[in-house]
Amino acid sequence: MSSKKVDEFLEKLEHPLKEEMMALRDTIMKVHPEITEDVKWGGPSFYYKGDIATFSLRVKDTLTLVFHQAEGLTPGSVLEPTSKGKAYAKFKSLDEVEAKSKELQAVIKQWIQLRDKS
Repeated sequence: MSSKKVDEFLEKLEHPLKEEMMALRDTIMKVHPEITEDVKWGGPSFYYKGDIATFSLRVKDTLTLVFHQAEGLTPGSVLEPTSKGKAYAKFKSLDEVEAKSKELQAVIKQWIQLRDKS
């Protein structure tokens, strides 16, 4: 369910990839009806039995979605493992968002399955 707090945050946000962020937000929220969102760590964040991912807005030429607990997730063309158990999904254009949306949804579904098992 979308959050009024995130709606208000995005309304005020000035970021060159805002349109891409809004498309990704919609993609993520469609994965599961129990996914919620809030503003945390300076950007929209998504939750399901814990922190799924947060948009990192510091970089302006790439939209980065930080997966906080990426252990057990399958890396691929959308997910780049990093240190400390995290992973990044990076997008530079709306075309890239559209091309990778199904794979991003698959990663989030896998994340949810892992949380449901624990």
